[in-house]
This record gives sequence, C-alpha cells and structure tokens, in this order.
Amino acid sequence: MWLKAGVERRKEHLINRLIHKFGYTKCLNGRQLYELTLTELEHIHIRKMAEQGQRMNVTYK
Repeated sequence: MWLKAGVERRKEHLINRLIHKFGYTKCLNGRQLYELTLTELEHIHIRKMAEQGQRMNVTYK
C-alpha cells in the first residue's frame, strides 16, 4: 500500500516538473504523461535534464 502511494507521488512530481519546467505535455506517440509508467517518466525526465545541460554550454577553466 505504501509503495503504491510512493510511486504515485513520484509520478505526480515528475509530471509536474516535466510540464512546468520543460513544457513537455505528451509523448511523440500521442500518449499523455499520466498514461506513462514511472520508469518511462524517469527516462523522459533524465533526457530533458541532459538536453537542458547541453544547451547551457558552460565552459569551466
């Protein structure tokens, strides 16, 4: 019971972050974010974070 609630909270957090931080609302295959599994949401979030990091183009000396 607690595990399911934790998974649902994490999914909700990732969905909110994808929508509000990245403007990502649905997948290329047409599925809405709420239809995805936690694993799928985690992969999308990681990919979006990586894309954002690449766009920053920060040079360290």
